[in-house]
Amino acid sequence: MSDLYLHSMAEFGDLILDGLRLAGVRDIVEIGAEFGGMSARLAAFARARDGRLTSIDPEPKPAFASWLGEHPEVTHIAQPSLEALAQVAAADAWIVDGDHNWYTVHHELKAIEAACRRDGKPLLAFLHDVGWPCARRDLYYAPDRVPADFRQPFCFDGGVVLGDSGLHAGRGLRGAGQFAWALGEGGPRNGVLTAIEDFVADAPEGAYCFARIPAVLGLGVLFDAAAPWSPDLATLLVPYHDNRLLETIEINRLRNYLAVLDWQDRAAA
Repeated sequence: MSDLYLHSMAEFGDLILDGLRLAGVRDIVEIGAEFGGMSARLAAFARARDGRLTSIDPEPKPAFASWLGEHPEVTHIAQPSLEALAQVAAADAWIVDGDHNWYTVHHELKAIEAACRRDGKPLLAFLHDVGWPCARRDLYYAPDRVPADFRQPFCFDGGVVLGDSGLHAGRGLRGAGQFAWALGEGGPRNGVLTAIEDFVADAPEGAYCFARIPAVLGLGVLFDAAAPWSPDLATLLVPYHDNRLLETIEINRLRNYLAVLDWQDRAAA
C-alpha cells in the first residue's frame, strides 16, 4: 500500500534544490533521514559546491546506513534533533522532516534561529508535513521525548480521517504501533503548522517570510526576509504558495487513499 501513498519530502526535490541554488547554499543540515531518498540529492548538491551535508536521525533505516559509508561529505549524528542541534554549526539551509509535533518543531526552529544568529547566517528552512494530517495534530514517534506539559493526550491505536477531529479505532491513517496521534486536532500547541506560526509570531514583525505548498502532505519554506536572495526565492515560491488547485488535488488524493485503506480494512475483517 505504501506505493500508493506519496509521503516523502523527496517529491519536492527539484523545487528545494532550485531554492538552494538561488540562496547560494553550500552547507546543509537535514533533520530526519529515514531511507535517505532526499539525503542523496542533498549530498550531491553539497558535494558539487565543496559543501557538506549533516544528517540528524537517531534511527535511520538500514538503506541510509549502507549509503552513508560511501559518502565522506556526509556527517551523520545519531541523536534526537533537539540534542544534536546544540553541537551543529549554522548551515546555509535546514531541511526539517523529523518528529511531527508542536514541541519538537517549535524548539527545532528556536535552535536553528539561535545558530544562525550566532554564526551570522540568514535562516532558510524547508519543513515537511505542514499540511493534513500533521498541520494541526501532533504525531509522536517517541512521546517520552516531549515534556508532559507540552504533550497532547495521545494514542498508538487510533487512525485519522479527513473532516473529523477525533481518532478512529481500526480505520483511517494510523501508525500500526510505530507512532501515536494526538487524540484531538486543533487548539494550542498542536501540530507542525501551528508550531511554525507560533515561531513566526514570536519573532519581530516582518522578520521572516513563509510559503506553504499544499501538496504531498505540505511543504513549508521559512526564510529571512532581509536575506539578499529573499526576493528571488519569493518569486520562485509565489506560484505554489497556498495554491488552491494543488490543495484540491491533494485533498482528492488523500480521500482516495483513505478509501483504499477502508476497502483493505473491510477485506481483512
